[in-house]
Order: sequence, then structure tokens, then C-alpha cells
Amino acid sequence: MHSRKEAAAAAGRYYVGVDVGSASVRAALVDDSGTVVAHAELPIRVWEPQQDHYEQSSADIWAACCSATKEVVSGIDPGLIRGIGFDATCSLVVLDKQSQPLAVNCEGENHRNVMMWMDHRAGRQVEHINATQHRVLSSVGGAMSVEMQPPKLLWIKENLPESWEKAGCFFDLPDFLSWKATGVTARSLCTVVCKWTYTSDRGWDDTFWEMIGLEDLVKDKYEKIGTHVLCPGEPVGKGLTPEAARELGLPEGLAVAASLIDAHAGGLGVIGADVKGHNLPCENQPITARVALICGTSSCHMGVSEKPIFVPGVWGPYFSAMVPGLWLNEGGQSATGKLIDHVVRGHVAFPELQSKAAASAHSIYTYLNSHLELIKKSLPVGFLTVDLHVWPDFHGNRSPLTDLTLKGMVVGLTLSRGLDELALIYLATIQAIALGTRHILESMEAAGHAISTLFLCGGLSKNPLFVQMHADITGKPVVLSKEVESVLVGAAILGACASGDFASIQEAMAKMGKIGRVVQPNHEHRRFYDKKYEVFLKLVEHQREYRSIMNSL
Repeated sequence: MHSRKEAAAAAGRYYVGVDVGSASVRAALVDDSGTVVAHAELPIRVWEPQQDHYEQSSADIWAACCSATKEVVSGIDPGLIRGIGFDATCSLVVLDKQSQPLAVNCEGENHRNVMMWMDHRAGRQVEHINATQHRVLSSVGGAMSVEMQPPKLLWIKENLPESWEKAGCFFDLPDFLSWKATGVTARSLCTVVCKWTYTSDRGWDDTFWEMIGLEDLVKDKYEKIGTHVLCPGEPVGKGLTPEAARELGLPEGLAVAASLIDAHAGGLGVIGADVKGHNLPCENQPITARVALICGTSSCHMGVSEKPIFVPGVWGPYFSAMVPGLWLNEGGQSATGKLIDHVVRGHVAFPELQSKAAASAHSIYTYLNSHLELIKKSLPVGFLTVDLHVWPDFHGNRSPLTDLTLKGMVVGLTLSRGLDELALIYLATIQAIALGTRHILESMEAAGHAISTLFLCGGLSKNPLFVQMHADITGKPVVLSKEVESVLVGAAILGACASGDFASIQEAMAKMGKIGRVVQPNHEHRRFYDKKYEVFLKLVEHQREYRSIMNSL
């Protein structure tokens, strides 16, 4: 990386992208062609005080952002850095009236002031909200997710009245970062539209907040949740404040972009890339033929359209929430990378896997992929799971069933406890995630989307087995980004737009988004995966049947 950084220092224009994920903060220095010339990553703490409660600290997150950014810009002429963009998980940040952290927990620990996106404590509140059948729910697939902010706010009001009374500001985490950088409380259209029920044409809907029991926000004229909304990539205020500039190691007044949710930044980094000369079906098709799949701890499926398309069980349509001028639909799976880790690390053969992977100087997943190749014999690897099937909703279903109460299922277990069995359950879990993607894509296509190509980015896109299973099971070619850190490129694209160096996000996407490897589906395996998909859909049918039987007691 040092040689790339030395080359970067020679000439050109550079942008900083900062990405806050579930477990770490990453920063990158990116040039105006979309090349990452320096990269840094730091862990951030997660508290899990009880089941379904996941909390973080905004101070911890900001400190990591500053340290990572300082690392990537060290040795670079500050005059060459033109802008900075932030993205983050859609977690809820709570501050008091003095802008200090305020507890989101019963223990009163104020430093734990972030309710994470994957926090599912507000299940009863989201049921109450969905029972209203309010018109705003039509833009979230017909049912709000517990991962959105209104149920979290309602939970705080009902369970932490002291914090509710003391609260001065509620931020989506991406907006908190732009506020820390600029001192401006502007919100991004991406966050408030996708997670808070704001609409670009009507703004906030008083009747919704009053109906669900959060009329306090209406009386305050929405001061606590945002009155000034900017499109992603628009410059925020006058740029970096003197204090933020010192903390980040960047010039005062540097352009700061209105932020994005992390998955949307990943979509921005890949979905608009130039594909000419790659013999892809989307080469002569509009951007609306593409879906960006951002796969990490969880997965998000981003599709855009010129006109609004309402997809049952899929969030949106949201106007200009990712690409200006286009409507966004967002499907998702609440646990993907987290599920794979859970299944593998919880298996009795995990210590053996860990030992053998370390001895071979490979990651546990590279070793598992190699082990599958050894045991497949004459079969294609994917066919090893003919008798083993997984339903992957160990953390509920986000799309397209929008059922928080669904559980994970495994059918086909034996008494075997060895490494072979661990490899097979690992493979079946990856296939289940890909089958879930097929379920989402088919729902989008049935509603009016015409999808020909998948664009993958995020941590799981580094796993060749995960990528090939998505190509084979969906029957669509998968395009990987040239830059592995596509989410960081997406954040840097925001900074590039805020700087004024590009006329539009679309222009920056085309210039800075670069595609790498293309993975084609094995069409001769289609019949096998069609049958796997039939079994996949039967699993959830059976789960609902036995729950109905037990609920009749």
C-alpha cells in the first residue's frame, strides 16, 4: 500500500471515504479514478446486555473514525484532498439537550447511546406500528421493520422515560458523523427516507407520528429528528469545523458530503460502473437492469427504477435515496455473514477446523472451501447438499416475508460430528443465503423490475464459493468490483461530489466505479438448484404450519 500512497502523493485529486460497519470503522484515501491508495481499519465495541439488545458508543465510533482517517492521509499533501464522505449502519444515536451521549439502556450507561440496526428489542412496538396500516407503510413494502427508527424511538419513550425527556437529538448514525464533522444538524435524504418515513415530496407526515404515539416529535416541529434535509453527496455547511479538522488530520473547511447508509454506499460504488467490453447482458441495458448486492454481516439488495415500483416485502420505492432521480427498492437479509460465522463457530468440529486452517496458513473459510473440493468426488461441489437444507432466518426475515418471528431451520442432520459435516453445513448455509437472494429477486421481478445482472461487494464477495453459489442459484452473472472496498469507494464518491469536482453522482459513479472479475452461472446445474429452491420454500411453509398448530393450544 505504501507504493500506491507514494504514487498518489505525486499528483492528482483525492477523496476520503469513511465507512462505519457493525464491528469496525474503515477509512480509505481514493483517487479520482476510484483507486484505493491507502486503507485503515479499527475495531469498535458492541455491547449485548441481553437478547436482541445491541448497543454501541458514538464517542467510540467517532474516535475510531478520526484515528483511521489520520492514518490514511498521513504523508499526503492536504491540498490534494478535495472532500470527505461518510457512510454507516442505520443505527440510532441519542444525544441530550447539551449534545452529550444519552443512555439507550436500562442500566443508565450514557456512553452506550447507540441502538444498533440489528437491535430487535422493539418487536412489540413494530407490531403496534404495522397494525395502524398507515399510508407511509406502503413505502416500506407494506410492513415496517424492527430495524427502522420509529419502533426504536417508541421503545425508548415507553421503556426509558427519563432518556426520552432528556433527549435533544435523535440521529441516524451516518447523519451523526456529518454533524460531528461540520456542526450542522442536516439529515441525508437517504437516512430519513429509508429509515424514518420522510418523503422527498411531502416531508414528515404528522398523522403517522400522532397515530403511533410519538406526537411529541410533531409538537417539537421535528427539531429532534431533522428539519433540514440534503441529497446524498450535497455539501454540508461550510465543511470541516476547526475541531473536526484537527481530530481527522484534514484541512479546515474541507468539503463534507451529506451521508449514506453503508449498504447504499456499497451500491453507489458498484452499480454505476462502466461495463463496456465485458459481454454482460446489462451492457446495452439501463442501470435499472442491475441489482447491487452488498453482503457483510447482513445483506442488502439494491435495485433502481425510473418509475416507482411497489414490491411487497421489499423496502421502497424511495426517490433519490441512492442515485439522484431514480427510485430505490431495497431488499435484505438480517443475518448473512453473521449467520455463517454462527453456524461454523458453533459446530463441535470448529476447534479442529481452526487448528488445521492455522497450520495451512489459510483462513477458516478458504480451508473449508478447499475441504469441500476434496470431499466432492465426481460431483459438483453444490450437489453435496442434496439431503441437507437450511432456512436462513435465524434473526427473522427482512425480505420478502417481513416476518421478525421466523426462525432458522436445518433439515438433514445426522449423528456425524466431524470436519466433513461442518463443511457441508457451511455449504448449505451459503446456499440458503443465495436461495434467499433468489426469493427477493423473484419478488422484485414479479412487481415490475427487469433484472439481468448482480453486482456484488462487501466482505462476503471475497469468498469465491459464496459468489459462485449466488450466480448458480439465481441464474444471473455476478460482477465483482475491481476495488474490493467498494463501500469505501462509494463513500469517497460522496466526497468527490461535495467537492464540486464532478457534475453529478452519476458522473462520479461512472468514473470511479470499476469492475473486476465476472462470474457466470453454471446453467447445467439449474435443475438441481430449482429443486433446492422448491425445498427452500417448503421449509417456511412447514414452519408456519407447525407454529399454527402450536398456537392453537
